Amino acid sequence: MRHSTVLADKEVRAGTLVSGRLGKAADFLESQLAKAGLTVNGSNPWDPQIHNAQTYWRVLRDGTLGAGESYMDHWWDCEQLDEMITRAMTAKLDESLTGRWIFIKHWLMARLTNMQSEKRAYQVGEQHYDVGNDLYEAMLDPTMAYSCGYWKNADSLHQAQEAKLDLICQKLELQPNETVLDIGCGWGSFAELAARKYGVHVTGLTISREQQQLAEQRCKDLPVTIELKDYRKMEGTFDKLVSIGMFEHVGPKNYDTYMRTAYDLMKDDGIFVLHTIGSDKSFYVTNPWIHKYIFPNGSIPSLAQINKAAEPYFVVEDVHNFGPDYDRTLMAWQRNFDQAWPDLQDRYDSRFYRMWNYYLKISAGAFRSRSLQLYQVVLRKRLTPLDPYHSKR
Repeated sequence: MRHSTVLADKEVRAGTLVSGRLGKAADFLESQLAKAGLTVNGSNPWDPQIHNAQTYWRVLRDGTLGAGESYMDHWWDCEQLDEMITRAMTAKLDESLTGRWIFIKHWLMARLTNMQSEKRAYQVGEQHYDVGNDLYEAMLDPTMAYSCGYWKNADSLHQAQEAKLDLICQKLELQPNETVLDIGCGWGSFAELAARKYGVHVTGLTISREQQQLAEQRCKDLPVTIELKDYRKMEGTFDKLVSIGMFEHVGPKNYDTYMRTAYDLMKDDGIFVLHTIGSDKSFYVTNPWIHKYIFPNGSIPSLAQINKAAEPYFVVEDVHNFGPDYDRTLMAWQRNFDQAWPDLQDRYDSRFYRMWNYYLKISAGAFRSRSLQLYQVVLRKRLTPLDPYHSKR
């Protein structure tokens, strides 16, 4: 009788009786969320609404992976998910709710395995970039730029992306007939604009067949070549180098190889513009949910990691951080995705919708909290590398 009374006195969360270990998990998770001003089943649009009480234990056990998967499974919702994540990350809840064993697994994988080896290089292309050009054409602007726009003087996503591409061209100091290597060229947004507006010859590298096909179509009448090739396999020399939103796929074990390769591919008086998402801290592992569902084998570099890798080969001429612009870019993509969903849902299921919506909104929240940055780094080639063991390939 006493046992029944104790259970009856327990709070009913999300329509499910919570007690024992699950009750303790709920108490802990709710106390952590409260630190960020978040109330489970609260009235604010950024408060999470829990439909399945097992969510508490799943998040406590698996951390960010459990949070994302339970959202995909319709176990919880949030009207303003991006704002919820902003508040959670500002309060550093992502650090206290890591999911210990999941974190250890990914930490060991990152330390013991080269997650971005040549053999693994094409995995992200097959899983993420080859998901379907129809999705990206609906979500992105006409440039098909899949990286942060530059909103300083822009009123629309298209204006912001054109401004970003033109800003990079200016930083590269492009001159007619120069040769430019675009490492990670995407669907050819930079190649098309640079060739058309500045009269340069662009070679673009991608590890996605879908990207290669569309980029070649977009640039068919321009001096542009698109190759399906890993950067480590590239040969030749170029006047200028650019990499937009690709360094996030390189990984700490390959940072030196990447910079050394860029050094070898560049003429002596060249300029290299590196455009990349950056972390406010140096990590060796990525968000486990992002790794599993969005960008396999990815790793967000810190500015310290970028500088350490570049130092033997390049002089850092300029660092430009416009991370808040990525929040605005991501929310524009999310609105486009939402509006296009009626036309996409015949080819993608509801679980994909929740996965993609979650990806865009948690990413926006991460930039809004300033946990993530967007760096454009201008590098000039050292005439002699500082690494005494460096040799031409």
